[in-house]
Amino acid sequence: MPALSYPGVYVQEVAGGVRPLDTASTSTAAFVGLSEMGPDTGAGLVTNWTDFQRVYGSFIADGHLAHGVFQYFANGGRQCYIVRVTRRDATVADVTVHNRAVSPVAGMKFSAKSKGEWGNTLLLQIEDATLDPGNLFKLTVRRQTDPTAVPDSPQDLPPLEVFDNLSVDPDSPAHVVDVVGRASGLIDVQVLPGNNATQHGVHRGGLGPTLPLDTHLGFRISLDGDGYQQVTLATGASTATALSDVASAIETAVHALTKRKASTDPAAFSAFTCTAETVGSQSRLVLRSGTQSAGSSVRVQPAATHDATALLRIGEAAGGRSEDGIAPRRPAAVSLLQVGDSGIAAPVTAATAGSDGVAELTESSFGDAFSRLDHVSDFSLLAVPGESTPAMADLGMAYCANRPLQDVFYLAETGRGDDSVADAIAFRSRLTTSNSYGALYFPWVKSPDPSGRSAEPILLPPSGCVAGLYARIDASRGVWKAPAGTEAGLNGVVGLGAELSDVDHGNLNPRGIDVIRRFPGVGVVAFGARTVSADPQWRYVPVRRTAIMLRVSIYNGIQWAVFEPNDEPLWAQLRLSIGSFMTTLFRQGAFQGSTPSEAFFVKCDAETTTQADVDAGVVNVLVGFAPLKPAEFVVVKISQQAGLASG
Repeated sequence: MPALSYPGVYVQEVAGGVRPLDTASTSTAAFVGLSEMGPDTGAGLVTNWTDFQRVYGSFIADGHLAHGVFQYFANGGRQCYIVRVTRRDATVADVTVHNRAVSPVAGMKFSAKSKGEWGNTLLLQIEDATLDPGNLFKLTVRRQTDPTAVPDSPQDLPPLEVFDNLSVDPDSPAHVVDVVGRASGLIDVQVLPGNNATQHGVHRGGLGPTLPLDTHLGFRISLDGDGYQQVTLATGASTATALSDVASAIETAVHALTKRKASTDPAAFSAFTCTAETVGSQSRLVLRSGTQSAGSSVRVQPAATHDATALLRIGEAAGGRSEDGIAPRRPAAVSLLQVGDSGIAAPVTAATAGSDGVAELTESSFGDAFSRLDHVSDFSLLAVPGESTPAMADLGMAYCANRPLQDVFYLAETGRGDDSVADAIAFRSRLTTSNSYGALYFPWVKSPDPSGRSAEPILLPPSGCVAGLYARIDASRGVWKAPAGTEAGLNGVVGLGAELSDVDHGNLNPRGIDVIRRFPGVGVVAFGARTVSADPQWRYVPVRRTAIMLRVSIYNGIQWAVFEPNDEPLWAQLRLSIGSFMTTLFRQGAFQGSTPSEAFFVKCDAETTTQADVDAGVVNVLVGFAPLKPAEFVVVKISQQAGLASG
């Protein structure tokens, strides 16, 4: 409050009594499985199918992760996390090329961004850079459209990534390792330790200088970064017609200069050379610094008056080209370089073929990958598309139940070959986990092949479709609405691995097997909403998922209460904040009951938090809700009324 020193109106902003709680997201999924490419050390977020393809590739023969993600987005999913599993013997494709030194050595290794055979389809092109072609280089990345055929020319394929003006200088902001490592989704670059060649900094002029110079006897030069100084040739050079005589005059004039910086090696000037070099039928000037080191350089600029650079063809503007002492470390220029599957011939010094590996994968291979999701808190659905075994379902549901906040629901599916009621029942009987943090779906679904390889519909696991359906229903109706019924159509599904009758359904439903069925005029729909739990309180998917949503929302929304004074004012604030949140959900139709008092309660007082709790620093909030349960069995009673006597 400001000091009240004058008569008038004082306005002060104060916090309201209610701290609003946000409803936790319930529709973000996480998928675990094999993919063509992509990182295998964490969980990556993708927001559409194109995003998935860019990072994780497309469809592969030995995994259904891509199919599941494709179905997820096709059925209403908005974003999901991807956990890529790789075999332990999978390898990264790479290729090593030599540098541009006089005696070249292995200078730079280019590697695929992630493990897998996909890296063998990468093609590189290494050229001189646009801005400083003598010192910098350009790297273009392409990918073979046909893995069995290398194109004759890189121009036959569109570039996927282009990195221009790259440097091998580790202190440069354009250092190739930093730029490519930060921006590329396809390759990594490593400058090898033995790549330490240096040369005398050199500036080669353009071909065909014009002599005599007459009065044009000046230019500016900088050696080893010492700074530009004026060079004025002796008057005898004005009439010289031999380029070697001009070269001698330049050398003499530069020797007469003195360094400006204490750190500059004086040999840069005292040992400076300028020679005339013949290339074919023409000549050019070659200016060399007197030092041989990474920092050695020669730069030329026009003079303000009586400039000679245009006639001598020196300086970048006149066609000259500078190469610094570090320039030999650049990778050799090559028009078409295959990563991984390259033959060993200059400029290639080594190559390692990328491989998906052949090691056996087990349920534990996928279950162990769940740990990469331990620190991800904004997803609520988990699936391992195509890994459809009882052991995998047990691992998935156990992981969801054992997360600290128990905030994830697992989508299990029966096996690919399970195409009868007996098969589904046998699958269910082999589950050892029977908690409410998962649902089991049967059967697999038939969809047009998204890869285009098959003209006929192919059999796919249903978990991707179902995860997208959950997201769609959550967005349109709320998490408390069962993701089943005639509005729960599965987009992109044209058939089923098993067609079920009402009797078949009646044998599966009590066992907690959620069926996918086809109905005339409706199509293929999810027509079950039970968890695999035997506990009647948690029998239904929307009940468990509503509880998850409430738990996460309240947990995130009352973090402000930590370290607040543990007394009635805090308890009242908690009751008010949580009560307001629950009332909002009640008005949206999330609970049973015609009034808020019938639908939920929030209790936080001296009864829930005793003095012993206060002494221990604990405040207890009790929240109860009356969940909505789906009307599984709609019974219609029809009676016949006897005819009434007419009046």
